[in-house]
Amino acid sequence: MAINKVIVLGCGLMGSGIAQVCAQAGRDVTVIEVSQAYLNGGLGNIAKQLAKMVEKAKVTAEERDQIIERLHGSIKLEDAGGADLVIEAIIENIDEKNRTYSQLDKICPPQTIFASNTSSLSVTQMMTATSPERQRRFIGMHFFNPVPVMKLVEVVRTILTDREVFEAATTFAREIGKVPVQTSDRTGFIVNRLLVPYMLDAIRALEEGVASIVDIDNAMKLGCGYPMGPFTLGDFVGLDTTYYIANIMFDEFKEKRFAPPPLLKRMVMAGLYGRKSGRGFYDYSNPVNPTPMDLL
Repeated sequence: MAINKVIVLGCGLMGSGIAQVCAQAGRDVTVIEVSQAYLNGGLGNIAKQLAKMVEKAKVTAEERDQIIERLHGSIKLEDAGGADLVIEAIIENIDEKNRTYSQLDKICPPQTIFASNTSSLSVTQMMTATSPERQRRFIGMHFFNPVPVMKLVEVVRTILTDREVFEAATTFAREIGKVPVQTSDRTGFIVNRLLVPYMLDAIRALEEGVASIVDIDNAMKLGCGYPMGPFTLGDFVGLDTTYYIANIMFDEFKEKRFAPPPLLKRMVMAGLYGRKSGRGFYDYSNPVNPTPMDLL
């Protein structure tokens, strides 16, 4: 089951990264966006990333040009027809995703595999927006940010996904330079299932006065060898994103370990999202030397 022609829906941070790695791996890639402005922005970001790779001698100028030649852009969903694989990386909203999949199901031929890059939503719920035949060819492919750097892809199988399709997607992930891990369609998959409770427990420890933001971060970095502590990681991921995922997981499992702590809820309400808003658990007025916030 060869996958050569790839459609990527969405050219934001994740979509552009997915398109880039697929094109680097020799695939013909078309990125589809809702507007020309968004499309130009995403393709421009890919060009910048490839220029940096040339500067660092990771690819030659000739290889860069060949990669760009394999990349195409469109603002028409109809251009998804004929794809071997469609990877969806649009807004994390189930209604919007389902509307898109319902349209795609009518556009794409029966053999096209549909894959969602969702990090938290139910792949099965998205699958139901398509025909019974397509549901057998519907999977999750959760890439990690930044896509050109992070090696992991969670390949997600629903209870209806054909084994052949699941294995084809796993093989494809390897062929584009990633390390695939196979998982089932349970909220959070592998990484968020383990990571989110860890991050929430760190916030609870802070609320309970166990230690300071800096000391908890340093304890996990130096004691467990993690590259960054839970608060630095939360600020990097986005506290609004963490809060959103935690709520979805709590709704699914109704377990306390997935429930967002009150402090996280209030930080999100106050617009303290982390690095992207300039303040989270740390104040990034000086990005080189962020200072811990006085939150309690």
